[in-house]
Amino acid sequence: MLQRLLQWAKALKAEAVTLWFCYRHPQTPLIAKILAIGIVAYAFSPIDLIPDFIPVLGLLDEAILLPIGIWLTLKFIPRPILDVCRVQAAKWLEEKNRKPRHWLGAAIVIVLWIAAAWLCWKWFFD
Repeated sequence: MLQRLLQWAKALKAEAVTLWFCYRHPQTPLIAKILAIGIVAYAFSPIDLIPDFIPVLGLLDEAILLPIGIWLTLKFIPRPILDVCRVQAAKWLEEKNRKPRHWLGAAIVIVLWIAAAWLCWKWFFD
């Protein structure tokens, strides 16, 4: 069971890197590019929207939301483009042995946390 879970996590990481190459591919459809940019920005962000130390909810994004987003985005990408990008992703992971960093995702998460704090402040103190 644990081995299967580890294989699934490795495959998910590879598919996220595949999306990273897909949104850069010139023939990727616009809707797929938009979805891929959002998924990649969040998946490779060094900051989570829901911190992992929060029980149950902290793992919700990695266990449910991210896989659903990756799966949905992959459905919009034509097979030939996907095949090329999967090869590129496999090569990247083999050479670098790490996922890329995406600081746009971190910036988006920080902005969302600041907006949530501001809304809470307005709600409680106005």
